[in-house]
Order: sequence, then structure tokens, then C-alpha cells
Amino acid sequence: MSWDVLLLRLPDCIASVQDIPDGYLPPPLGRRRDVLAAVTRAVPGAGLADPDRGELRGPTWSMGLDIGSTDPVDSIMLHVRGSGDDALTTVFRLAEALHCKVLDCSEGELINPGGTPGWHAFQQYRDRVTSSVH
Repeated sequence: MSWDVLLLRLPDCIASVQDIPDGYLPPPLGRRRDVLAAVTRAVPGAGLADPDRGELRGPTWSMGLDIGSTDPVDSIMLHVRGSGDDALTTVFRLAEALHCKVLDCSEGELINPGGTPGWHAFQQYRDRVTSSVH
């Protein structure tokens, strides 16, 4: 079970998914080698042995990166597992390095640092579901 967010390139004037014009196609994040280099600069030690599907690890979380095999890279899906707000720091560090915005797939809304209710709601839901299984 993961909290999923999408990193995609949107103009600065877009603050909400409602601001995205119908039919708008975001520009790519960049050439594959440049995107992988940006990920490595933003998060030294990023596991990119498989450049299509990277892996990041923190003290209390892990994050799968679905980069895909296309060149240029259109977007990156992050699958965040675990707990701790330092995972959010990494999400926004990646977004800044790639000059993109963060779409919380569970909330269906763009998020900014400090405005991440989806991450906290996911953790509460996950904890409730996993505790009822045991």
C-alpha cells in the first residue's frame, strides 16, 4: 500500500487541477539522462540500477519511482510507503530539482510543502486497515 504522487511540469499560473485547461498536455520533464542526473543530485544515493524504476530510502520510509522507459521523460510517479514527514521533504526536493509540481493522486489536487493532508490521511487509513488485519 502506498501514497502515490505524480511529478509533472505545469506552468507557474496553475495552482489547482481545476486551472489546467481541457486538452492541456504538460511538457516533458526532460531528457532521460538529465532527469536521472537531477534525481541523483537531489537525493544522493538514489537507487537507479534500474533506470525505469528507481528506489529511495529514508529512516522510516521508502519511495518507488516509476520513471518509465520513454525519452524524454513525461512525468514520474512516486509510490511512498512508511511514515515521517521527511518523506515529504524528499518529494518536494525532487519536484524542485525537476522544476515540476506535485499532484496528490489520492486527493486529486496539487500540493505544496506544508499542505499535504493526503499524506497524513493515507498514514491514518493504512494504520487503521493494517491494525484490523492482525
